[in-house]
Amino acid sequence: MTRHRDGHRSGGHKERGGDSGLVWLWGTHAVTAALRNPDRKCRKLLASQGVDPGVLAQAQRRKVVVEAADPATISRVLPREAVHQGLALQVFPLEEPDLISVLEASKRPCCLVVLDQVTDPHNFGAVIRSAAAFGASAVIVQDRHSPPLNGVLAKAASGALETVPIVPVVNIARTLEQLGREGFLRLAFADEASETLETLDLRRDTVLVLGSEGEGLRRLTRENCDTSVRLPTTPAMPSLNVSNAAAVALYAFAIARDSR
Repeated sequence: MTRHRDGHRSGGHKERGGDSGLVWLWGTHAVTAALRNPDRKCRKLLASQGVDPGVLAQAQRRKVVVEAADPATISRVLPREAVHQGLALQVFPLEEPDLISVLEASKRPCCLVVLDQVTDPHNFGAVIRSAAAFGASAVIVQDRHSPPLNGVLAKAASGALETVPIVPVVNIARTLEQLGREGFLRLAFADEASETLETLDLRRDTVLVLGSEGEGLRRLTRENCDTSVRLPTTPAMPSLNVSNAAAVALYAFAIARDSR
């Protein structure tokens, strides 16, 4: 059986009484990006009065059923407090990419982000958005410890879920071993590390490995990295939210890559 990038495997918000494989995306950026993604199968768009006509036109070009609905009606099919901006799109999950195909398609040097048990969908989505902004090739997660790739996360990713491959793996430590054999520099981010990011030469294939807030990286994850590093933060604020830390690290890689 093929697992999917979002939907039922992680307990996402499903269609009530409908096909269990269907999920909802909401918000202007997430919906627009999904409609523009030829790999995303879309079923139905709920749209309230006054939304961007371009979104409706894109849905019609994709032959997606468009239903007029007031904001309250849209809210009833979504999780509580979902900020939908008058748009909700019912979609099928994207197919999961595999790591080998991602590496084959990547320009070198490339950057990968590994998230070790980062389960908050807002943080996860923000990392995906930064990965798209700074040209990371993929985000790698453990398949059993990641949030569903649908509404809340897609909203936080602001459309980037449709452009950045999310690669689920069974075992992060073994995946890092594999990437080491492929020649990647594997960087474990830890607040207590003595080495800072700016001391490293990032003009090579690199893996940025970040853990959950509070728990940090697991032991086997750290042991399968080449070195532990930290961001050059001040003692007054030694740590950052994981999504902010990822953005800073991705920016540092992009600067090094573009200086080659």
